[in-house]
Amino acid sequence: MNEVKKIVVVGGGQMGCGIAQVAAQSNFAVLLIDSQEEALARAESNISKSLNKLHEKGKIKEEASTILERISYDKSLKSAVAFAPQMMIEAVSENEALKTKIFFELDSLLPKDCIFCSNTSSISITRLAASTKRPENFMGMHFMNPVPLMPLVEIIEGLGTSKEVSKLVRATAEKMGKTCVLSKDRAGFIINRVLMPMINEAFWALGEELGTAEDIDAGMKLGTNQPMGPLTLADFIGLDTTLSILGVLQESYGEKFRPAPLLRQYVEAGWLGRKSGRGVYEYNS
Repeated sequence: MNEVKKIVVVGGGQMGCGIAQVAAQSNFAVLLIDSQEEALARAESNISKSLNKLHEKGKIKEEASTILERISYDKSLKSAVAFAPQMMIEAVSENEALKTKIFFELDSLLPKDCIFCSNTSSISITRLAASTKRPENFMGMHFMNPVPLMPLVEIIEGLGTSKEVSKLVRATAEKMGKTCVLSKDRAGFIINRVLMPMINEAFWALGEELGTAEDIDAGMKLGTNQPMGPLTLADFIGLDTTLSILGVLQESYGEKFRPAPLLRQYVEAGWLGRKSGRGVYEYNS
């Protein structure tokens, strides 16, 4: 395979929407699949709003309506068969059992030369690939949030990933306007291996009342020249996702990644960040 023209994205949440949008903006035909009707409706609405806003600001030249014509939506994984993609990108929640189930089902539906990618931020690519019969055509493709604005894609080769597939995945990400960094297949990869200890330490500091959330965030933002503080960033990522990633890191690397009790308590309370209306901070909607 020399080129990717059609991409299936599985998962209609924030990450799946963003991936579908940037792919369509880059002239790929996209099929976005989510089992929940309301998730698909929300995805279609959010992508339309995002594209219209980008067009109004002069960030994209094409009309939003033209880009939207490249995206189709469906509830069933079986719809991927007729779409005949060259690549599938899984972007569901950070739940290994759910991801494995999706890969196992699609492995029996799609041709063996279709490349499978996971947007996982922490789970072993080699282990996910083992749920399929195409480890050579399996790779990690970790987009940053929000996908339409963040320029980075972290790509991860599994133990069996072929070099040809790795080059094609990189070329596909670059066609989407992204810059790639290549990570070995270790828990958390590069970005979260470095980022999550900082976020976790901010929760330890908050729990110990070292400073207020506002002071911790302002200190890190202004003192280390970051675009947002670690607690604000955690709310943006989702505290449940943050906790899940730290769990994977703790299992692999030990106690230095043990989640702060306050982070775990927030998740137990349903305070998940922006998406739930409350996390470290409160949000209007």
